[in-house]
Amino acid sequence: MRLSDKVNKMEFSPIRKFNPIAAATEASGVHVYHLNIGQPDIETPDVFMEAIRKFDQKVLAYAESPGLASLQDAIIGYFKPFGVELERKNVLVTSGGSEALSMVFTSILNEGDTVMIPEPYYTNYRTFIKAAAGEVTPITADPDKGYFFADEALLEASYRPTCKAIAVVNPGNPTGTILSKEDMEVICRFAKKHDLWVIADEVYREFAYDGRQMVSFGQLADYADRVIIIDSVSKRFSACGARIGFIICKNDELNSGLMKIAQGRLCCPTLEMIGATALYQLPSNYFDSIRVEYEGRRNVLYEGLSKIPGVKVNKPGGAFYMMVTLPVESAEDFLMFLLEEFRDNNETMMYAPAEGFYATPGLGKNEVRLAYILNQHDLKRSTEILAKALEAYKNR
Repeated sequence: MRLSDKVNKMEFSPIRKFNPIAAATEASGVHVYHLNIGQPDIETPDVFMEAIRKFDQKVLAYAESPGLASLQDAIIGYFKPFGVELERKNVLVTSGGSEALSMVFTSILNEGDTVMIPEPYYTNYRTFIKAAAGEVTPITADPDKGYFFADEALLEASYRPTCKAIAVVNPGNPTGTILSKEDMEVICRFAKKHDLWVIADEVYREFAYDGRQMVSFGQLADYADRVIIIDSVSKRFSACGARIGFIICKNDELNSGLMKIAQGRLCCPTLEMIGATALYQLPSNYFDSIRVEYEGRRNVLYEGLSKIPGVKVNKPGGAFYMMVTLPVESAEDFLMFLLEEFRDNNETMMYAPAEGFYATPGLGKNEVRLAYILNQHDLKRSTEILAKALEAYKNR
């Protein structure tokens, strides 16, 4: 018996593959500061569980494949302040943003097709694309230019005839880079020129700092036939375990194709959709204090890293991730040193090695992604540990 070529080409997630080692370290009594995964510690709003507790139907039945109408309506209402007018037929509820991406790639890719993605990129994109028999065509973004990629010349140089879509995360994971409306128009004009889909992953939409105003690809009405928005409750409402996401699309042909997959997997979990409906009915000022908190965390982490000799870091404009270059040859080897050997007051820290965030061979070997999802005290302590560990690693 043999596995498929598709799954054999896949790789384990660089974000999660070191978790068993970290678990063993913690089992030995060592405290590990986890900056490797985007799991916020902000409390999930109470309305989520309150809505589920009020569920009083005698049978927990299947929901409709597109999602609960009440959740679709709440999502439509959420988008109105952005000037994005939607109907229920434009909103397909999914089991998290991950299923949304998987369904989209399955619907648009044939074997040998490629997706343009600025690298470094969210590593699971490669898994979803390979599962759909596609490949990644990287747009290599320069860290010295803040990982900016919305440049016509750069996009043209990266384009290949096999490209079927361009996928962007805004604000970026793992870079925190934010696109302006003008940047989005550059990307959409390029996509229209080459007849590409535009996959806009906007799960971090509210996390924009230093007074930046977030915009959505959905606001570009001239490109509505090719824009596919991916969204989720996971990061926005600190509800990662709810596994509720959705696809926003105004292309009727694509929506019909997506519905074939949606009906095949029947429906999303009813109770989680009920909870998510309550989340999308929260007032918009819910995000104000959360945004201030994450901006403060970003500042603490950036300032701490900036003081470590040999470390290079860009100050991100949004999301809650930071790409960092370390003065080591192998970030993976150094991570093993942190988890298996280094201790400071019986504590250590971990990150996500960044090589797996690149499609171009050789890039990212000494880069890491840090998620500033811990409180400011823990972030400051993490940078202290990192500084001491780098010194010990150099002198060992």
